[in-house]
Amino acid sequence: MPLTQVSLMKGSKTPAQKAAILDEIYQALRETFDVPADDKFMTINEVDREDLVFGRHFMNINRSDDFIIIQLTVSDTRTKAKKKALFARIVEGLEREVGMRPEDIFINLVETKLENWSFGNGIAQLADRQPVAV
Repeated sequence: MPLTQVSLMKGSKTPAQKAAILDEIYQALRETFDVPADDKFMTINEVDREDLVFGRHFMNINRSDDFIIIQLTVSDTRTKAKKKALFARIVEGLEREVGMRPEDIFINLVETKLENWSFGNGIAQLADRQPVAV
């Protein structure tokens, strides 16, 4: 049930590269977070250079104009080990399939309770499910 939002500089990626970014994130979620097939809700937001502000050297990491922000809203059911595996798998896939530098990939998880999701029809489909750490 992740909601994926990717922000990147306008014109920095081709349509094929943008599709590969979303596909690699989805595959990483499937492999490390046990996300079911077709649980795919994703957007890419392209912003003007002046609207993508980031610390080019924060934490001694040298970032370039190829910088992207990946924000994943997920249920709060995953372990720290699964989160670390997700981050590593996303970076590995984007480096391999899109040619991105690991330094340019910023990932943020926003965790929410199961009752905070409606997948349609105005129903909180998971509201009564008990969270289980996976």
